Amino acid sequence: MDKSFSDYIVYVDESGDHGLITIDPYYPVFVLVFCIFKKDDYINTAVPLLQRFKFAHFGHDQTILHETDIRKDRGGFTFLKSQAVKTAFLDELTSIIQKTPFVLISTVIKKEPYRQRYSTPENPYHVALRYGLERIFYFLTEQQANIETTHIVVEKRGKSEDNELELEFRRVCDGFNYLQKPLPFELVFADKKSNSTGLQLADLIARPIGLHIIKPEQDNRAFAIIDGKFYRNGKGIVKGYGLKCFP
Repeated sequence: MDKSFSDYIVYVDESGDHGLITIDPYYPVFVLVFCIFKKDDYINTAVPLLQRFKFAHFGHDQTILHETDIRKDRGGFTFLKSQAVKTAFLDELTSIIQKTPFVLISTVIKKEPYRQRYSTPENPYHVALRYGLERIFYFLTEQQANIETTHIVVEKRGKSEDNELELEFRRVCDGFNYLQKPLPFELVFADKKSNSTGLQLADLIARPIGLHIIKPEQDNRAFAIIDGKFYRNGKGIVKGYGLKCFP
């Protein structure tokens, strides 16, 4: 094998839809999150913590933790209709996120201002992807891990959308980025039923970020935990680095 792989892997998920024709007034943002794990941390901490959690609550590890299902108490989460049980369940999940070492990069597209700014706006997913990949490269450069191939894992969404995403991904990695240079990333599509720890953690993280942007004054314990995970520059600044809002 002629490729060498970096010590990092990135899992990607989203919150909200990327459509601009009809915008949900209660959630008018599109959020894309990139969870960067050092592979040793992923193997030794992230996976065991989530596996133990699943065995404790379900008796097996096949349940896929999906934020929407948990929030709406549906599917395998109907037992969360009890507020006390749900609070304890969410507190434990929040603790797992807090204990798991990873670096977070997120792009939030404010859809109404974005739509108004451009006569023919680009797909918000593509914009968010480009910003995210650029910042992942900055982080890996700081870690001296920007030469080897780093895999970016995303969930399949549909043949047409996946093809569009792969085309945009290749375009960004071929040099259509702020640095105007090739990026050493490789895209991996995971099935929606994939029981991936990294994708599940990314899924749980995305919505609290969106809610924080929409209502920054509102109490948001999940975001308070997430806030400590964001990629920061040398001066500790998150805005524009770990958290990019556009426009």
